[in-house]
Amino acid sequence: MDTEILARIQFAFTIAFHYIYPPLSIGLGLILVIMEGMYLKTGNKLYEQMTRFWIKIFALIFGIGVATGIIMEFEFGTNWATYSKYVGDIFGSALAAEGIFAFALESGFLGILLFGWNRVGPKVHFFSTIMVFLGSLFSAVWIVVANSWQQTPAGFHIVGEGLHARAEITDFWAMVFNPSSVDRLTHAWIGAFLAGAFLVISVNAYYILKKKHLEIAKPAFKIALVVATFFSLAQLFTGSKSADGVAKNQPAKLAAMEGHYDSSAVADMYLFGWVNNKTQTTTGVKIPGGLSFLIHNDFKTPVTGLNAFKTEDRPTQVNAIFQVYHIMIAIGIGLILLTLYSCWQWKRGKLFDTKWLLMVLVWSVLLPQIGNQVGWFTAEMGRQPWVVYGLLRTSDALSKSVSANQVIFSLILFTVVYTTLFVLFIYLLNKKIQHGPYYEDVKEHIEEGSKRDNPLLSREED
Repeated sequence: MDTEILARIQFAFTIAFHYIYPPLSIGLGLILVIMEGMYLKTGNKLYEQMTRFWIKIFALIFGIGVATGIIMEFEFGTNWATYSKYVGDIFGSALAAEGIFAFALESGFLGILLFGWNRVGPKVHFFSTIMVFLGSLFSAVWIVVANSWQQTPAGFHIVGEGLHARAEITDFWAMVFNPSSVDRLTHAWIGAFLAGAFLVISVNAYYILKKKHLEIAKPAFKIALVVATFFSLAQLFTGSKSADGVAKNQPAKLAAMEGHYDSSAVADMYLFGWVNNKTQTTTGVKIPGGLSFLIHNDFKTPVTGLNAFKTEDRPTQVNAIFQVYHIMIAIGIGLILLTLYSCWQWKRGKLFDTKWLLMVLVWSVLLPQIGNQVGWFTAEMGRQPWVVYGLLRTSDALSKSVSANQVIFSLILFTVVYTTLFVLFIYLLNKKIQHGPYYEDVKEHIEEGSKRDNPLLSREED
């Protein structure tokens, strides 16, 4: 296996592991704002203890996320030196903005969020919760902007030639609002909101099945379900908008996502299937002309296929791109159906009596995570063979001095360290979940007025 493939595998592994945590912290940040806002509005201690519990889990996720994110910056220099030099002026400004305006805001107020309950007033603490949430959102802004520039470069010019070439910003805001950044950012934000919401749903569905902490578990479950339902529906629209952008700006990627080879022909939309890149055929269950309709609102309008591009300028792993893209779509539709059915059961007053549904919801925490991962794989694999679309090839971006053996060694080392971190994370997360969301010495205060002050417990049967 050559150095380029190994370096790509290493970066894919490290970023995939890191990407477990930022979406959870963003999504949990939103949930924390809602929970603590309910506490300020009602004065009900139930919401305070609910917020305190999830802040502890947020802190655990935030810590692991920071630790795993630092590694990637070193990989840019060790494995991708040519790439780092080429995009340094672009990424430097975006990552500096992320550090100054996002991470500093988030980490600065994190101390008040964690330790300020008995040291500052309720409104000040709530303000810190909002700031931490906004910091996580802004952090996502600059990371997505930097990555989106690789997909759809704008606001720059090239200085130098050959190995000395580099991109310099000519218009900062054109770089920030490049053709794909807004669509990709909203799509990523909503994926994060779903990851956080389904974590809360999963844990509280477990409590309800075990008949533990019901005074807190049921309203927390309902808060998360409302968030999950709204954003699962919203994701349908942002996904469609993002696909329109891919069709316009990266037609080769879109063709790979749907296994469409004919250079200019009506394109079908597959529900699922298999792509044979050698014979350039795709088989499966499809909607005839569906992709043409999705892009042009006409079932008979041709769509640019992979054969319209030179072999060296188009993705080679077409079936892999096809599969991960369709997994993402299937998960998105599944989350919509799951949340809508859960809401229907809530309306009927049978939400917490349907054990099979609660069991499904316990494991549903995996779905947004898988969806986020395969969505990222779709975007990055579909951009190949370019690391900066149309400008810098992945094969040219590799460090000239790094060897395959060096990459293998560091990959093995990262695998050991990340596996250890993941086991530690699961152990600590499980320990906090088993402990529960409140202590016994405040249980009586929570029970005493929970139904009086809590609008989410209006149904006796729930």
